[in-house]
Amino acid sequence: MGEDDDIRIIEVCGTSGIGKTTLAKVVHNQMSPHFEGKSFLVDVREISEKCGLVSLQKQLLSQILFDESFNFFNIHEGKAIISHRLSHKRVLVVLDDVENLLHLKCLVGMRNWFSVGSRIIVTKKDEHLLRSYRVDGVYKPTTLKANNAHHLFNLKAFGCETVPKEDFIELAKHVVGYAGGLPLALKVLGSLLCDRDARQWTSAIEGLERDSNKEILDRLQISFDGLEEREKNIFLNIACFFNGEEKDFVMKVLDGCEFFPPLYKLKVLNLKGSKNLIKAPDFTTTPNLKILVLEGCTRLVYVHPSIGVLTRLKLLNLRGCKSLRSFPTKIGMESLEMLILLGCSKLQSFLEIDGKIEYLLELWFDGINIKELPSSIENLSSLVLLNLKDCRDLVDLPGSIDGFEFINKLNLRDCNLCEGDIPRDISRLSSLKQLDLRSNNFISIPSSLTRIPKLDFLRLSDCRALKSLPELQTSITNVRINGCTSLEIVENPTNSSKVCNLKDWATILGVNCFRLAENIDALTLLKKYLNIR
Repeated sequence: MGEDDDIRIIEVCGTSGIGKTTLAKVVHNQMSPHFEGKSFLVDVREISEKCGLVSLQKQLLSQILFDESFNFFNIHEGKAIISHRLSHKRVLVVLDDVENLLHLKCLVGMRNWFSVGSRIIVTKKDEHLLRSYRVDGVYKPTTLKANNAHHLFNLKAFGCETVPKEDFIELAKHVVGYAGGLPLALKVLGSLLCDRDARQWTSAIEGLERDSNKEILDRLQISFDGLEEREKNIFLNIACFFNGEEKDFVMKVLDGCEFFPPLYKLKVLNLKGSKNLIKAPDFTTTPNLKILVLEGCTRLVYVHPSIGVLTRLKLLNLRGCKSLRSFPTKIGMESLEMLILLGCSKLQSFLEIDGKIEYLLELWFDGINIKELPSSIENLSSLVLLNLKDCRDLVDLPGSIDGFEFINKLNLRDCNLCEGDIPRDISRLSSLKQLDLRSNNFISIPSSLTRIPKLDFLRLSDCRALKSLPELQTSITNVRINGCTSLEIVENPTNSSKVCNLKDWATILGVNCFRLAENIDALTLLKKYLNIR
């Protein structure tokens, strides 16, 4: 589950009955004593449909702060209360049967809603759902192997791991084979046959071959109901006509019958590495597209304007499209969560964001030759990562950064920033933890930068014009000043016990800081706190 000094989101995905909830319960029960608070929200999809997300928000708060009651009436109030009350608690949260990103945004929101060391476990059926939510690990339970399947069934049917009577050996093998290694089926059937004699077993098995067990069908019905109408028809055709056939054979038959969904049902389009693609197609025929990958299409020059109206698109990846010269002037992709334009070196202008794209979490603009960001970028209120590395032609940063309340990583490396280019109100980035300012041309940094409340990692290496470094914020644990050849002063409070005002375990690494090393006061400081060569 990772180290104690981070916040991790673990995804458990798979078909109904595979054991996702059981696995999550075991982990929850074993690990919960190590956390300050714990919450296990079962059947998130079903409860949110019946009772609403507010009821789940209240349940989460009540399970962790069990001696308090909560009275609010909309999800926005709930989000504010959760992030405020739990931001200093190390918690274990399990969200069982999550169906969409709204569930996550309303219940666990951003990582900074909880204290470091917190763990969030999400169980779900759709393995693509969290692709843009930056999960730290994915586990996909599989059906049980024969030995384990027999052990589980025997525990439910006989109360032990082996078959106690010879009369039941062949019957047990038959039932386990029927279950196909599915844990839910093994448990239900084992409980059904418990304390029955061999004659009753034989009768029950004959009944199962005619009509499957209702409890199993009820659980699997949920997955079936989640399919679209055409997908249901495909499923029923397979179940009726191809039961037991090899997968490749079935795929060929269905393909020949043109059974696969038409373009308007298409949700994922991956054209990665299509080196001969010059023009992206008209996307008006694919309104349900959620993931579009054009990474490595090195000859792609033109993207059709219709890409801007893909309202369900969550991920757009154009990484390495080095011939791309233009992008639609406006986009209204209201569901977009990640936009990657890394390495689109010939792109010289960017879009205006039409309306508020409230779900956009990450922008990767590395190496784009844009001169300014659109003013509408301030509408991206949920942004957690902004990467502008190597945007050397960038003239201005956004005039106001008030809207970026959740951003925790900002990369401005090698952006040709000079004195005064760093916004004076940068201290308002209340969630910022990592700031990369390497290889820029400023002489000093504004004092407001040292007041960013959660800043943990500051990179200033190869800022060759930088002459002084002010007293730093207490939250900072890592500073890099390698190659700052003009640096002469690192502010040092008069009280030597508070040198640099940093945490006791903070590290300032400076290699080839020649002028700083020549300074006597700085040398005294370095001997105690820095690693300078």
